[in-house]
Amino acid sequence: MKIIGFFNLKHLPLLGAITSGLLVAALFAWSIGLIWFANQTSNTKFDRDSHTDAIVVLTGGSGRLEAGLQLLNDGLGKKLFVSGVTKGLQPIDLFNSSAQIISELKCCIKIGYDASNTAENAKETASWFNAHNFTSLRVVTASYHMPRSMMEFRRSLPNATLVANPIFPQHVKVRDWWYHQGTSKLIASEYAKFLLIMIKPTT
Repeated sequence: MKIIGFFNLKHLPLLGAITSGLLVAALFAWSIGLIWFANQTSNTKFDRDSHTDAIVVLTGGSGRLEAGLQLLNDGLGKKLFVSGVTKGLQPIDLFNSSAQIISELKCCIKIGYDASNTAENAKETASWFNAHNFTSLRVVTASYHMPRSMMEFRRSLPNATLVANPIFPQHVKVRDWWYHQGTSKLIASEYAKFLLIMIKPTT
């Protein structure tokens, strides 16, 4: 049977070569991007000293809440917002600290209960942030989660000054991550989510 038009059998090897070439190029670009992304998650050089109007902690990982409370106690922010908290929990339930310290800082801590993912974290925080007419925000989350979080926060708070404050959980081996199966899977997953956000239309 004769195939009419471009898709003649004689063109199949050429089409196969083009398809293979495109797949190889896409895989190469994805791999370069993954290496760049992983480097962002292992970067320990960040602004540790700038004062911001507010601090936000995104729940979901070890060390974040304690770091946020310490930043507030050190005077690096006027207010601390904790986003993505299970309904009903209060500051005393969240922080691994003494009741006295929590009591002293309770006036400056606000809990958000309406977020269940990173995009909702950004929107929930933006609503609170704008209500207080703040202009600068320090974002506290895990290092592997920071690139995606900062992208979402820049979309929700385009005019705010944002300072990244990554936390480096001990169980996530961001250095030499390719040697650790759990960490490599986590970073690859975060990278895939990061790419999806890049192509997601802004609302």
